[in-house]
This record gives sequence, structure tokens and C-alpha cells, in this order.
Amino acid sequence: MKRVSFSLQLLLGLVVGAALGFAALVWNLEWLSGVLTEVGNIFVQLLRLAVAPLVFTAVVVSVANLRNVGNAARLAGKTLLWFLATALIAVVVGIVLGLVINPGQGVTLDTSGAEAPERVGSWVDFLTGIIPTNVVTAFSELNVLQIVFLGVVLGAAALAIGEKAEPFLTLSRSILELVQKALWWVIRLAPIGTAGLIGKAVATYGWDLLGPLARVSLGVYVGCLIVLLAVYPTLLALVGKVNPVTFFRNAWPAIELAFVSRSSVGTLPVTQKVTIERLGVDRDYAAFAVPFGATTKMDGCASVYPAIAAIFVAQVYDIPLGLGEYLLIAFVAVVGSAATAGLTGAIVMLTLTLSTLGLPLEGVGLLLAIDPILDMIRTATNVTGQIVVPVLVARSENRLDDAVLNAPPQPLDSAPVAPARPAGGSAAA
Repeated sequence: MKRVSFSLQLLLGLVVGAALGFAALVWNLEWLSGVLTEVGNIFVQLLRLAVAPLVFTAVVVSVANLRNVGNAARLAGKTLLWFLATALIAVVVGIVLGLVINPGQGVTLDTSGAEAPERVGSWVDFLTGIIPTNVVTAFSELNVLQIVFLGVVLGAAALAIGEKAEPFLTLSRSILELVQKALWWVIRLAPIGTAGLIGKAVATYGWDLLGPLARVSLGVYVGCLIVLLAVYPTLLALVGKVNPVTFFRNAWPAIELAFVSRSSVGTLPVTQKVTIERLGVDRDYAAFAVPFGATTKMDGCASVYPAIAAIFVAQVYDIPLGLGEYLLIAFVAVVGSAATAGLTGAIVMLTLTLSTLGLPLEGVGLLLAIDPILDMIRTATNVTGQIVVPVLVARSENRLDDAVLNAPPQPLDSAPVAPARPAGGSAAA
């Protein structure tokens, strides 16, 4: 299989999985459906296993690496501003599209049996949930937002005390490299995991649910594709002076893996590789921007999807929305996107949006069945945005290597991205 490109392997997994899932659905092969479910679940569990150590060490190292970057505060500020700006554009796309297609108009669903999800987002929960009451609990319960908070604090502390923190940072870099290596082995299994995940979706849901929810599904996919194929290319061409075709050719492995894995954090090693080794973004800056984006930059999950889903829920429950409500949707998308925190699914972000608007949280239950289908395009949009912003900022700061960007893309190997140079030291091995 080494002779077959990774992208083609993923495509083969997608086709095989869909075919097996369809066979299990048509011929009612419960054993095959069970096998596909277990294969997909194991792949997701392997990805989740690496989330806590990967996020923590990546954030610590990325914040500490700012000492190697000239004008670090300006770079961080530009990155954050572009995160907010592109999130605002994405949520406007979602709102406009929702108003055009009216996803809940004429939909007759039995809402009496719909229940509010156990995980409910509110602004109080969001703000108080950032700070962990117990360090161990933050890791054991996989609260990514709290893990990010701990990583930022310790990274900033290491940055402040300087050389005394070098042993801690050396350990963090080593753990990060170990986790990335182990995660890369899991990523190499993605074609098999893809077959299981897609097969499970087809065998479990079939096409029946896409009838009443067709407009929502279509709206989310069209909205994400508008952001992917219109908004990002326009920004790349006009602001970044980058050929969009070249960008997508080089970034495709990360985008494709995001689509099938449904995990921004699980895709992080590939995202970092393509950003540095194929797109030519400065290594020291990318070491900060890419991990930061993987946990906070969610244009698909936190902008396009909640906008369309909120309009759908309002229409199903016959609740009118005015200009104030649409402005609230935009505000939640721009400010609260960290609530999604790089994990599969966007339930917390949707409940945060619905609770802010005063819409029934039971509406989330109406969309849970098709959430895995929607999450694929949402995550692909997330990861693309996580790559686009570093490219834009790197261009504005003369930190984009055009020779690397325009070179023929090289196959991705299994070696993790080499860590950035420790301040005052030689390049790390």
C-alpha cells in the first residue's frame, strides 16, 4: 500500500465502506453492520486517546515557542483577528443560506419525543467551565477547553521564567513528538477507519432520515462548500497572494483526513505537516498558530452549522426570529467557537446558540441522527480554516516560503514535524 497515495487510500476506504454499509442495509446483514460499527468506534477511540496529551503539550509548546518569533504579540493578534473575521464571514453565509432555503419550512416531525441533550451549553457553563476545579478531572473527562486553559497558563508561565523552564519544555516537546508519532500510526489506519465510519452511517441511517431533514443537510453542505470553495479561495488570492489551486493541492491530505475522521485535533499532525512542509509557513509561527487553531478555529461547527440549525429549530417550533436574534447568532459564533474545542460533533455549540436565543433545546434531538453525516463537511471546513489563517498571516509578515509553496507536493512520511528551535539553542533533532 506504500505505492498507493494516502489520499487514494482514504478514497478507497470511503467507497468500500459505503458499499459494505449499503449491502448491510439492503440485505439486513446485522453482523456486517456490527463489524463496521466496531471498526469505526475503535478508530475514533484511538484518536480520542491521543487528544488530552496532544492538546496539552501542543498548546504549551506553541505558546512557549512565541519567544522564538519576532513581533510575537503582533502575530498572535493578527491570527486571532483573522480567526474572528473568518468566523463572522462563515456565520453570515450560514444565516443568509438559512433564510434562503428555509430548512424547517413545511417540515413535519414529531417533536413530542425530542429530548434535550445531556450536554447543554450556556454562557455561564462556558465561562466557568474554562477553569478546571481539578486538574486530573480535566484530563480524565477530556474537557478540552480546560486542557487548553491549563496549556496556555503553563506555556505563558514557562515563557515568563525563561531558561529555568527549559527542562519542562524539553519534556513537553518530547511527549508531543511521541504522541504525534503514535497518532501518525493511527492516522495510517484511517482508510480502514473510514470504511467503518462511512459503512456504519449508511447501514444505520440509510436514506430515510434525509427526507424530512434534506434541507438542513443540503444547507450545511452548501454553506460549508461556499466557505471552502468561495470565501477561502478569495481570501487566499486577494490577501495571501496564493493560488487557491496550489493551496488545495498541498493542503488536501489534511482536509480529506478531517472529512473522514471528524476530528480537528486528530488531524493536527497532518495539518501541521502540510502547513509547514507543503505550504511554506514559517515553522516557529506555525508551531503556535496550528495547534491554537485546532482547538479554537471552527468555521464549520461553530458558524455555518449553528446558524442553519437554529433557523431550522425556530421554524419547526414556529418561533419567529428577528434581526436581534440573527445578530446574537453571529455573536455566539464569533465569541463562543472555542466551545467546540476540536472534538467530533458540535452539540455543545448548538445548545449554546439555542439557549442564547431562547429556542427549545429539544430541537437538538431532531438533528442528532444526521449529525455524523453533517460533521464530516463541518470538520473539513474547520481544518481548512485552520490552515488558511496561518497562510494569510505568514504572507503579511513575510514568513511564507514561496519556493516550498510552489514546489511539487511531496508524499507525507511518518515522521512528526520537527519541533521549533528552543530559544537560544540549536535546532532540535
